[in-house]
Amino acid sequence: MADAKKLLIIAGPCVIEDQHITFSTAERLRDICGAADVDFVFKSSFDKANRTSVSSFRGPGIEKGLDMLAQVKSRLGVRVLTDIHEPGQAAEAAKVVDILQIPAFLCRQTDIILAASETGRAVNIKKGQFLSPWDMKNTVEKFISTGNRQLTLTDRGTCFGYNNLVVDFRSFPVMKAFGYPVIFDVTHSLQLPGGQGSCSGGQSEFAEPLAKAAIAAGADGLFMEVHPDPSKALCDGPNMISLDKMEMFVKKMKALFDHISLHG
Repeated sequence: MADAKKLLIIAGPCVIEDQHITFSTAERLRDICGAADVDFVFKSSFDKANRTSVSSFRGPGIEKGLDMLAQVKSRLGVRVLTDIHEPGQAAEAAKVVDILQIPAFLCRQTDIILAASETGRAVNIKKGQFLSPWDMKNTVEKFISTGNRQLTLTDRGTCFGYNNLVVDFRSFPVMKAFGYPVIFDVTHSLQLPGGQGSCSGGQSEFAEPLAKAAIAAGADGLFMEVHPDPSKALCDGPNMISLDKMEMFVKKMKALFDHISLHG
């Protein structure tokens, strides 16, 4: 899925909002990551099935969403990743995207794990907020039971109390011991789930120190939701990183990753 010698950046808007935001964000992120010589995967969801409120924006749906991701992939020459929420979506999404993602709330659901694995595509599975890192070994064993070993695991924080997430940095060496790359979901770890009543809050100001700590703890890559104007984003705005901050952010993370890779 990734070059072990390079930092992997998975980034993009939380959900597909419109063509302009999707393409302009993907193009800018591609250019930033290319200039920094890091691996880049564009991420955006065609549906966000686990929104806090029934009235929250979920996205364009699988047909329109996959069509837009296919255009991003072909026109910009980048790899793309998207979430699936049901086993039946795996095969259809795998026709378009390079990497399927299983959301944290679904990381124990055997049927969706097997359906994703059976596509033969690379798959990123997020550790549930309710699981310890060592519990993810069972998820790994489910996934590789089909013979597919194109797997990464992602930590997105753990719920230790109401409306808050805490990152246990032991998670990175623990999950890496299973034999697969481990990613840190920077922005979802800054989420305050349900913290604004009908939607989640967030603390994006802590993105940089947590990302640095994760790289120091052994993370192979960073997952970040990025938007041109987080204050106007239709999903996860409070914890997203502004696109205009990404160039410096990526440079700093690459420098730290390269230093640790060289010196240990």
